[in-house]
Amino acid sequence: MVHFPKIAFIGAGSTVFMKNIVGDILHRRALRGAHVALMDLNEKRLQESEVVANRMVTSLDVPARITTHLNQREALDGADFVVVAFQVGGYDPCTITDFEVPKEFGLRQTIADTLGVGGIMRGVRTVPHLWSVCEDMLEVCPDATLLQYVNPMAINIWAITRKYPKIKQVGLCHSVQHTARTLAVDLGIDPKDMHYRCAGINHIAFFLHLHKVEANGQYTDLYPALRDGYANGEFPTGKAQENPRCPNIVRYEILKQFGYFVTESSEHFSEYVPWFIKEGREDLIERFQIPLDEYPTRCIQQIERWHEESSELMNNERIEVEQTDEYASEIINSIWTGEPSVIYGNVANTGLITNLPHGCAVEVPCLVDRNGVQPTFVGDIPPQLAAIMQSNVTAQGLTVDALMNEDPELITHAAMMDPHTAAELDLDQIRAMVLRLRQAHGEWLPEWARA
Repeated sequence: MVHFPKIAFIGAGSTVFMKNIVGDILHRRALRGAHVALMDLNEKRLQESEVVANRMVTSLDVPARITTHLNQREALDGADFVVVAFQVGGYDPCTITDFEVPKEFGLRQTIADTLGVGGIMRGVRTVPHLWSVCEDMLEVCPDATLLQYVNPMAINIWAITRKYPKIKQVGLCHSVQHTARTLAVDLGIDPKDMHYRCAGINHIAFFLHLHKVEANGQYTDLYPALRDGYANGEFPTGKAQENPRCPNIVRYEILKQFGYFVTESSEHFSEYVPWFIKEGREDLIERFQIPLDEYPTRCIQQIERWHEESSELMNNERIEVEQTDEYASEIINSIWTGEPSVIYGNVANTGLITNLPHGCAVEVPCLVDRNGVQPTFVGDIPPQLAAIMQSNVTAQGLTVDALMNEDPELITHAAMMDPHTAAELDLDQIRAMVLRLRQAHGEWLPEWARA
């Protein structure tokens, strides 16, 4: 008898994302009979996801079994793999608060879900819920692998490592593979002909090596073409942009100044550093075409699009299930079958990047097989890149310390050390802003963090 895994999906009310991940899983021969346990707190959205998941099973003609659960522990019971994808507090009210309160103090942001005061506050309200998943996993599925899709990725991974070191986990993002595609379009080459190695922290990883594999098997360094293309105005090209509101000018400028190409989008990267968003310097905003308040704009559009897509999915008896480039199904397949794969994952730094702090969350190439997710050694990365990362790691670490010690003062210290915040506001302003955020978020925060 063929044995298939149980996969718990926590936060399955995000129907479109659930469709992508579960659709990828059902496409794989070794996983087509999986038991997929969908869990969400929103019963209506969970029911919609159940309908869509069952229609995918029918459309692909696979023997998978779909169950739905409002109780987290029930969904996790006996799971081999756990996918988490949720946003505590959602767009309204929490994302709105993360933007509007800092704006009162003169601090402008673009995405605010990874670092900066927005990312710090999201971490404080998100980690306790991830910890509850880990607590339940230790009780009902201690050998399961946790596939973590929740932001702020680095803070979450670090906090889970600190409190629940026995949990097998990996944080997943798509910035590496998406950036590789973008660079291939700029260079006019097939992404399959590119060979690269990235390393860093989530959203601030860099392409340490970037080559084209020629027909004769030789490698051609692609960095000279990227630098020349930016210098002569050829790059970035419009056709390579995932977001037409924000060309990749910031990323190419970082390449010019620091020598390497970063994996995160220009709008997002611009708020991790102190150089691009400055009060009274609208010339910088215009020159680098930085879309302020991008995430609220994107959230509104995504909510509308999700409603449209969900409605369309609900109205179609058969669903066309296309495979995506998300890593989840690849990881599950490799661990379940032993068929090896290589992915980019966020894991604890156990000496993998030797010039970043031990224990922080790093993004590195990982081998995956029956032995699980096995990060590869990178060693020292260029010191200028490590310095950029360290400025973010410091704020991440203070946020994790705040959570571990239940110390609200450390939330303020994390904000004080954030590069963009510190470049714009003085210490009294930062303290007042964090207090105001803690008041505004109220019960969305753990009790110790409320003002």
